[in-house]
Amino acid sequence: MCRTIIHLDMNAFFASVEQQCNPHLRGKPIAVVGRGSRTVVTTASYEARAFGVKTGMNMFEAKKQCPQIIFVEANNRLYTDICGGFIALCREFTPLVEVFSIDEVFMDVSGSLRLFGSARDIVSKIKGRIKTRYGLTCSAGIAPNKLLAKLASDLQKPDGLVEFLPRDIASFLEDLPAKNLCGIGKKTHWKLGLLGITTCGELGRADGTLLRRHFGVVGDLLRQMGRGDDDSPVVPLEETPDPKSLGHSLTFPRDIAQRDILEFYLLRLSEMVGRRTREAGFAGRTVCLTLRYKDFTTFTRSLSAPHPIRETPDIFAAAKKIFGGIRLEQAVRLLGVSLSNLGQPTSQLPLFPAQLRASALTRAMDEVNNRFGDFTLTWANMLELEPRQGVISPAWRPEGSRKITF
Repeated sequence: MCRTIIHLDMNAFFASVEQQCNPHLRGKPIAVVGRGSRTVVTTASYEARAFGVKTGMNMFEAKKQCPQIIFVEANNRLYTDICGGFIALCREFTPLVEVFSIDEVFMDVSGSLRLFGSARDIVSKIKGRIKTRYGLTCSAGIAPNKLLAKLASDLQKPDGLVEFLPRDIASFLEDLPAKNLCGIGKKTHWKLGLLGITTCGELGRADGTLLRRHFGVVGDLLRQMGRGDDDSPVVPLEETPDPKSLGHSLTFPRDIAQRDILEFYLLRLSEMVGRRTREAGFAGRTVCLTLRYKDFTTFTRSLSAPHPIRETPDIFAAAKKIFGGIRLEQAVRLLGVSLSNLGQPTSQLPLFPAQLRASALTRAMDEVNNRFGDFTLTWANMLELEPRQGVISPAWRPEGSRKITF
């Protein structure tokens, strides 16, 4: 059975939201950034992109490309709220909605066409509602699979709509650069070029043995991609596999060499990891500490607990023990804490008064912070730490364990 897949991509999402909320920014080159001097551009408006400003640039590079650029600090809470509304709108047409990122979704509307009309009709209705409700635009691609739907939505931006009909796919892919396919990055494209493969047509006809020799089992997948074949299903949020780990990292505004200050941040990160782990109903056995020096040298160390943990003091104790065994050679630029080997926590109730108090304290803190915002209630050691808002992780989801409350 031929599927009908829609890919929707909000246009310059963060920047467009800021321009919609602040009329003074409309028509001007803006870049949405995090807080602090070491942040990077998360999204640039189309006016800024015309000057060469790209996602991932630091502020100095962006300013060099576009001297008149306006930097706007990210409002992550607003973006996630709008994303939630965007997803709810898509679910009005099909339950098969996969969140690809905060501003992209796949929809399998194969079973919805009799009810809502053609895929173009569905896209038109969604685009109209997004425009009316939020004042925003999105680009859409319609195709028999996710790979081609994603490709189609990239062809006309902003506010475009491209549909691939099965009879036109082979001719369209014949001369299309292989690097245009989602999943073929710079390194893979470079390696394909060494083999004389530059277009999707050449990739689809390439010898399977040759591709496997250079890319392993991925070689067969690459050849299928060159032909426009993709059998991967649209996976709704409720069917998304559980994560293998939960973590947070923090890039400091300036390099830090004092161990006591770094331990304060370890506690903060441990609380963020613990809260998400508890909210998701998990516990983990392995605490991992990531450290990056000022020269960008990065390494990780881990420690496994004898039993699954999820309480902040337990995570912090493990992270602190790892940190205590590291001899700092330089000032630290980034610090990260994660919890892995996740599973369901044991159901044994705390038996002793101290355990009961600790458990009740944790529940009370989580309830208050869930209602009034992160760190409304916090540990005394963290009071002097300045709250910092970073950028949204690509793994963010509006529901489940990958959700981060802002």
